Parts: sequence; structure tokens; C-alpha cells
Amino acid sequence: MSDFVPDEFDPPVGLTTPQFRLEPLGPQHNEADHAAWTSSMQHIRDTPGFATGSWPHEMTIDQNRDDLLRHQRDFQARTGFTFTVLGDDDVIGCVYIYPLKPDPEPGAALVESWVRADRAELDLPLYRAVSDWLARDWPFRRVDYAER
Repeated sequence: MSDFVPDEFDPPVGLTTPQFRLEPLGPQHNEADHAAWTSSMQHIRDTPGFATGSWPHEMTIDQNRDDLLRHQRDFQARTGFTFTVLGDDDVIGCVYIYPLKPDPEPGAALVESWVRADRAELDLPLYRAVSDWLARDWPFRRVDYAER
């Protein structure tokens, strides 16, 4: 049981747009995910919502796989939902949907997203698509998602 989403809520397992698709992040994405974010660390730090955080930071491919497994466990436990953003079957970014901290309130989510530096033009379309998706298909009463 998770206090993050209602027990009767069936979390979406993806989103498809003409420019990209989202699917739950897992260890099968490890190499492409690691390559995507390590090639764009400064770009991610400059993305709204990431300036004051501690990520991205250096990690080995094995540490990255462990992180992806953690995100997968969170998804299965319904305590957080991380999606990889795919374009032409290559990882071009991620979307994180987690409880708003430091004092989680029922129905409140913190959402963050990034795209690779070489796909920066997709940041705004991703933000818009995810914002619409959250409003349409998710049960949150409040969403904190840094505006673009």
C-alpha cells in the first residue's frame, strides 16, 4: 500500500506522442540511460527543477543500474513513478513523479524531467505533454513541476 496514490488507481504505464514515448524506467535501459545523462550533465543542471538538487553526479554504469532498479521498485510499490523518454528507441530523457517533500501531503506530486543536450528542443514539448497527461490521467490534486 502506498499513501502516494489511491489504492484503486491504476498507474499509466506509458505515454506516446509524435515526438517521443514514455515507458517505465528499468535496468533494461541502463546503458542508454547512463550514456544519455552523462553526456548532458551541465544541460540537466541548467534544466528548470534541477539547479539546487544533488543530481546529476558521477556514477558508474553499475551504480546507475542499481539506481534504475530502485526506481523500478518504487514504481512497483507505487511510491514513485519514473519513466524513460524514448525517441527512435534511444533514451533521450527521463520523467520523475514522486511525493512532494519534505512534508508529503496527500495528492501532491513533485515532477521533474530532463532531455539530453542534443535533444534540448524537446524539453518544452515534453513538459507540455507530461503536464497534460498528469492533469488528465493521474489522481494528483497538486503538482509541482518547474515551468518552462
